[in-house]
Order: sequence, then structure tokens, then C-alpha cells
Amino acid sequence: MADRDEAERGEIEDRSAPRATIVHEAVRKQGEEELERPAGSLFWSGVAAGIAITASVIAQGALHHKLPPDMAARTLVSQLGYPLGFLIVILGRLQLFTEQTIVTVLPLVTRPSRRALAATARLWGIVLLGNLVGTAVAAALVIHGHLTGEDLRDAMLAVSRESLMHKAPSAMLLQGIPAGFLIATVAWLRAASGGSEFWIVFTLTFAIVLGDFTHVVAGAAEAFLLLAAGEAGSGHVLGGMILPALIGNVVGGTGLFALLAHAQVRQEL
Repeated sequence: MADRDEAERGEIEDRSAPRATIVHEAVRKQGEEELERPAGSLFWSGVAAGIAITASVIAQGALHHKLPPDMAARTLVSQLGYPLGFLIVILGRLQLFTEQTIVTVLPLVTRPSRRALAATARLWGIVLLGNLVGTAVAAALVIHGHLTGEDLRDAMLAVSRESLMHKAPSAMLLQGIPAGFLIATVAWLRAASGGSEFWIVFTLTFAIVLGDFTHVVAGAAEAFLLLAAGEAGSGHVLGGMILPALIGNVVGGTGLFALLAHAQVRQEL
């Protein structure tokens, strides 16, 4: 009987979802490890992530080009390509700025200090710079390096126009808040689940494009394409597209999700 009870308790433990405090500590530990990485490692990982996230625009453009122009669900089906870049970046453990809005903030809010604040700001700055450099390089190679066929390039530009050109900066900022929240949720759910990372990343990033929300890095890939093609000016790209999306993502990822995730377990730590 005792053996059976012990076996049953073990099975109950295996079937139980991890407590919020365990998930919190797993994400916090990941953040502490990221904060200790050398600046060069963070930067080049960020550059690689910026280049890789362009796969989202390539996949969307390819689907947009291949689907019949009169197809009613052409836009929706082409949006299925959006998660591709995120899958490469997140599952490949590359540095994506918006993931760091929760991962590196939990160590800061758990043990606040000037040193922790400086370390978080250092990582954010390095990773964001790397992400933007990567997206700019990828855009230049697509437009001026002719790495894709002309038809695919034109389709990528069409997708980018549809995504960004109709939005005012205020809309970019507000629609960046849900995107930041959803990407922060990816990091939290990855720590809470096992063996389902692909579907977590796919579902939540598809929700971003489905809701027409704005993600600063994926949006930068599209914005730099428009800049390289001469369809948008540098001031509009940086000040009217990238900066508002950045602010919205930080508000959604840090101001909402990270602080709420910490608040729910603060008294149990």
C-alpha cells in the first residue's frame, strides 16, 4: 500500500503543472545567465537574430507571391510565414530584444540595485543594436545584393508596405504593446512547459501578425527593406516605425507582463 501511495504521489507530481514560483525562478535564472555573457557574444547573437528574423518577411513574401492574386484568404495564408523567423531565433537561442523585456527584468525586480539596472540596460542596448544591425544588413542584401529573385523581392516589399505604411506612429506604439506582451509570454510558457516549444512560439507569434500588432525587430526588417528600396525615408523609418514599436514592446513586455508575473509570486519568494 505504501509503495502504491508513493507511486501515485510520483504520478501526481509528474502530471502537475509547475508552480508559478518555479517558473519565475527558471526565467530569472536564465536572465542572470544572459546578463553575465560577454558583450561580443550578445552583440553577434543579436546580429544573427536580426538576419534570421528576416526569414519571416521572406516566407510571407514567398506565400504572397505564390498564391493566386484573387484568392480571398491570400493575406491570411501568407501570414502563416510570419512565425518562421521567430522559430529560428527563439528555438536557436539567439538574442531577441523583446524576449529580454521579461528574462532580464525578473532578476532586476527580484533584487533591485543600481548594478542590476546597469546590467539590464547594458544587455538591452547591445541586443537591440545587434538586432537592428542584422535587419539592416539583411535588407541591404535583399535589395542591393539581389539575394532573392525580383518577384520575391517585390512580394516582400508589398508585404512590408501593407504591414507598416498605413500606420501612424501612435498606432505603431499602441499596437506594439500587445506584441511585447505576447513575446514575453513566450519566454514564460517555455519555462512552464516541456516539449512543446515549437507550438508555443508558432501560436503566439502568429497571433501577433493576425492581430496586426507591431514587433520592433520583425518590423525593422520590413522597415529597412522599404528604406533600402527608397520607399521610406530614414527619419520615418527610425522615428515613425521602429521607435514607436520599441516603446510599445517595452511597455507590453516589461511594464505589463514582467511586472505582473513578478507581482503574482513576490510574497512567495
